[in-house]
Amino acid sequence: MTIRAVVRGVGHYLPEKVVPNTWFAEQGIETSDEWIQGRTGIERRHFAAEGETTSDMAANAANAALKQAGLGASDIDALIVATSTADLTFPSAATMVQAKIGMESGFAFDVQAVCAGFVFALANANALIVSGQAKRVMVIGAETFSRIMDWEDRTTCVLFGDGAGALIIEASKGDGTNNDRGILATDLHSDGRHREILYVDGGVSTHSTGHLRMQGKEVFRHAVEKLAATAHASLDSIGLSGDDVDWMVPHQANLRIINSTAKKMGLDMDRVVITVQDHGNTSAASIPLALSTGVERGQIKRGDLLVTEAIGGGLAWGSVIIRW
Repeated sequence: MTIRAVVRGVGHYLPEKVVPNTWFAEQGIETSDEWIQGRTGIERRHFAAEGETTSDMAANAANAALKQAGLGASDIDALIVATSTADLTFPSAATMVQAKIGMESGFAFDVQAVCAGFVFALANANALIVSGQAKRVMVIGAETFSRIMDWEDRTTCVLFGDGAGALIIEASKGDGTNNDRGILATDLHSDGRHREILYVDGGVSTHSTGHLRMQGKEVFRHAVEKLAATAHASLDSIGLSGDDVDWMVPHQANLRIINSTAKKMGLDMDRVVITVQDHGNTSAASIPLALSTGVERGQIKRGDLLVTEAIGGGLAWGSVIIRW
């Protein structure tokens, strides 16, 4: 018998304010809908309302996942929030969400791996379940990247949006084969030598808030190479290949990156869940947003084999294989 972390529920939340590509030109930013769509595939994104925080959005996604799973907050043993844009320096966004959803027991903490945050958080949640430290874990990705944009940098400010997605996993018995439901493999990496290609130029110890800075061409080059490699590594570890994958659910950063990664994986685009056009790059929130949307659309079904992969600042990257 093998203990697996099986998906119990999923949900997401997007702020009410929808920002189409045309909004940027209206603000005097030298760009256009054609330029943005042609280079990224993004058509619109959502921005948090004034006073709306990362923990607010995360709590909304958490409640949606609980409702979908038919569970209450008291049924959750641990809560992990993946975010780079927490409300405060401390306490963690996770403990704030814990309070907002009425979870009065268990434990909560944040994981910070930028756009790869949800993959890192999910791998940690899986370890908690497999080791017996928790029976049911909620993993949330939530971001308010609109608060760290440099609105004079047209190459970055058009890319990002705000939102949150949540996934509930729980312990279940499996046979120890790749036919089991649940998380079957994880693969995590980081390389701090590449900090300069994607970072925020401020923080607590530098006494500044900072804005996101990115070398787009370098990020693209690393993303395509590393995302395909980590996905293959996860699949190889359990004796599977791209041919066995029903759905790739990638970090929704850029349609060109998604297309190139799918090609390296040998996957047709009709086996890729794509939501980047509707919410832009929501960093750690993008994979759970895509998972929840894929379920809503009827794309992702019980028994499907999913590969999720993401790369973010650090650089940090990784993948998780899930049988739904």
